[in-house]
Amino acid sequence: MWSLLRDRRLRYKFRREHPIGKFVVDFACPTIHLVIEVDGPSHRTEEQRAFDKMRTDYLEQHGWRVLRVPNDHVYQSLGDVEAAIWAILEP
Repeated sequence: MWSLLRDRRLRYKFRREHPIGKFVVDFACPTIHLVIEVDGPSHRTEEQRAFDKMRTDYLEQHGWRVLRVPNDHVYQSLGDVEAAIWAILEP
């Protein structure tokens, strides 16, 4: 994922492991307030989903858009992930 986002490859500067309030997000573009979270298998439990929802709600309440991407999509269909990001960057 970082190979897609680094060096302004999508025209915007993204940061890895970026702190926002009480959380550290996987990837963030502060310029346009976009967070990208990559969710692995541990995010499939009900408890983790509830935590992820609370976290997403918190970020959205603070002006961030959040895109959650399943980890396997990053490895199996990065082109689709890139298209989803572009859809946000250029609606």
